[in-house]
Amino acid sequence: MTTHYLIIDDDLHFGQVLTRSLLRNQASAEHITGPEELESVTSTPDRIILDLRLEHSSGLDMISTLKKRWPEAAIVVLTGYASIPTAVEAIKRGADNYLHKPATLNDLIHAFDGEAPPADMTETTEVMSVERMEWEHIQRVLQEHEGNISATARALNMHRRTLQRKLQKYAPR
Repeated sequence: MTTHYLIIDDDLHFGQVLTRSLLRNQASAEHITGPEELESVTSTPDRIILDLRLEHSSGLDMISTLKKRWPEAAIVVLTGYASIPTAVEAIKRGADNYLHKPATLNDLIHAFDGEAPPADMTETTEVMSVERMEWEHIQRVLQEHEGNISATARALNMHRRTLQRKLQKYAPR
C-alpha cells in the first residue's frame, strides 16, 4: 500500500520539490498552500507535513481541523522558526512530531516512523547561546500573546519593528 502525504506549505517551490521527492520514493503526495485549499483535498492522507507559519494563518491553528477531518493521519509540523514553546504547543494540539527546517526527506520519514535519527547524527550537549536563549524567550512570549506582534513587543519592552526583524531571522544555533 502506498503512503499518501499531504503537504501544507505556502512556499510553492518547497512544496513542489518535496512532492517530487516523495513520488520518487514510491509514495503519493499532494501539496496545498493553506487552509483555504483544504476543501479541494479529496484523498485521505496517511501523513501530513504542516508548515508552522503559513502566509495568512498559523499551522498550529490548523492541527485540530486536520485531526477532525483525518483522525488517523499523522502530523509533523515543519518550521524554520523552531522553538520549544511552539513545539510543546504543536504536540499538545495533536501533532505527532516537530522538525526544524532544513530537514531532509529521511528526517521527515524518521519523524513519522518515530524512529531514532540515523547513527551518524550525533547528539550534542552544548550550552545554549545567548542569541538562542533570546530567541526561545521571544517565542515563548509570542506564544503567550497568541502571535500578536504588538502585544509581544510591549511585553518585551521592545520596539515592534525590532521584534519583527528578529522574528524574520532563522533561529540561532
